[in-house]
Amino acid sequence: MVARIYRPARTAMQSGKAQTREWLLSYEPESAKRVEPLMGYTSSSDMNSQIRLSFETRELAVDYAERNQIPYRVEEPQDPTRRKMSYSENFRYDRRQPWTH
Repeated sequence: MVARIYRPARTAMQSGKAQTREWLLSYEPESAKRVEPLMGYTSSSDMNSQIRLSFETRELAVDYAERNQIPYRVEEPQDPTRRKMSYSENFRYDRRQPWTH
């Protein structure tokens, strides 16, 4: 039962940085999920997969895992690389791709 310590990335529908500043500790699944044949529900016998703890810093999460003797793996966040682009670049005469309107 290995715990994963990570900082979640923002969703595709998110433009801000809400809920991406805290670090999460969640357990990796021990067994695969299965579909129940009668109703078609997805179920699992792994109860630790439901636990998700949040911490303000990475160090607090690592300290919690070490204090409770939980084997853990830390995933460093990848910050997005952003290109600076202005609206006027849509109308440049030397565009890489031609304007399609």
